[in-house]
Amino acid sequence: MHMRRPDAGVLGVQKQSALMTVEQRERMIQRAHVLSGIDRIEQADEILRGRRIGLMTNQTGVNHELRSTIDILHKRYHLSALFAVEHGIRGDAQAGMRIDDQVDPETGIPVYSTYGQQARVTDEMLDAFDVLVFDIQDVGARFYTYIYSLADMMQVCARAGKPLVVLDRINPLGGVRRCGTMLDPAFASFVGRYELPTQYGMTIGEYAGYVKAYLRLHMTLVVVPLTGWQRAQCLDETDLPWVAPSPNCADLATALCYIGTCIFEGTNISEGRGTTQPFQVIGAPFLNGAALEAALNRLYLPGVHYRRTSFRPTFSKYAGETCFGVQMHVVDRDIFDSFSCGIHLMDAVREQAGDKFEFLQAEENKGYFIDRLLGTDMYRRGFLDAYGMVNTYWPGVEAFGLKIKPYLLYD
Repeated sequence: MHMRRPDAGVLGVQKQSALMTVEQRERMIQRAHVLSGIDRIEQADEILRGRRIGLMTNQTGVNHELRSTIDILHKRYHLSALFAVEHGIRGDAQAGMRIDDQVDPETGIPVYSTYGQQARVTDEMLDAFDVLVFDIQDVGARFYTYIYSLADMMQVCARAGKPLVVLDRINPLGGVRRCGTMLDPAFASFVGRYELPTQYGMTIGEYAGYVKAYLRLHMTLVVVPLTGWQRAQCLDETDLPWVAPSPNCADLATALCYIGTCIFEGTNISEGRGTTQPFQVIGAPFLNGAALEAALNRLYLPGVHYRRTSFRPTFSKYAGETCFGVQMHVVDRDIFDSFSCGIHLMDAVREQAGDKFEFLQAEENKGYFIDRLLGTDMYRRGFLDAYGMVNTYWPGVEAFGLKIKPYLLYD
């Protein structure tokens, strides 16, 4: 098992020794000391001093002591504008909710929305800063919208001749494993752009370097690197705090499952929103959890166990109704392929549900949302099943790992 307890120090480890394996105790003691880009902000002094700074951030923008990047930059430099992404500048908005322009009550600095109907960066927004700083914790998933907000601002800054500084952060799922599909540009959207696998294994700073080259942007891009991290390490193998990157990603276990189960957003099956375990539990009122458990565990997929469960969402799909399904338990994340486990789960659900299973239309009935999440329509149209999806796209995922080597900053 790779579920780790909070680091209680040596004394705490001794007290808990009866409940923990030797490996778990060693990993608690040996957590890597990691400093993120914001902890090394002085590295960017030359480009930030004396300039008006725009900051694209949210609640995950904190230093090692959990002090807000907003407060740090406001005190140290001339912070003139804040830019909000999905979920808002403080992370209090649910997925898809409209984000409006406002004034930050703590600093009095204007907050401009870059998400939703007001996604376009206006002249007023562009005139509010001389250099743009980005500091947001990503989860390493192609369909997380933060990476496209960054890419959009990179393009805006390139056209305006303004520099952009990325304060780097680790990929909480590690920087080695990659899996899923390679996006077909025909299905590009704000939940999937560019040639990225579902789980892409880069830090946000490495991603910025890749996108700059991919889009052939002529701009000044400065990445303030982090220190102390090795690519194979997940966040809980470091001493970094976990700050939920969105309301439905409360912990690392959720992020691990999210790579594979976010695809259920494109169906009429609940992905667990409105429960305490979103993306870990999957179900619907018309499913049989016991049968799903048996069918999936017969596949002996590495690193995972499916357990029958029932839940009642408080909002989103089937709010107030009892849903039956399974919970996806990661029992060995070193061999766990989240995408494979998620797409096999969808195969089993489709087979059991029959005509009750539905793929949902995208907004304004422009295609299907599942195609945007998967980056292809081959699954929805029945040309590929779960095994076919994994095997067909794996060569492209593997090739991507070689393609991005020039942009990787850490060993």
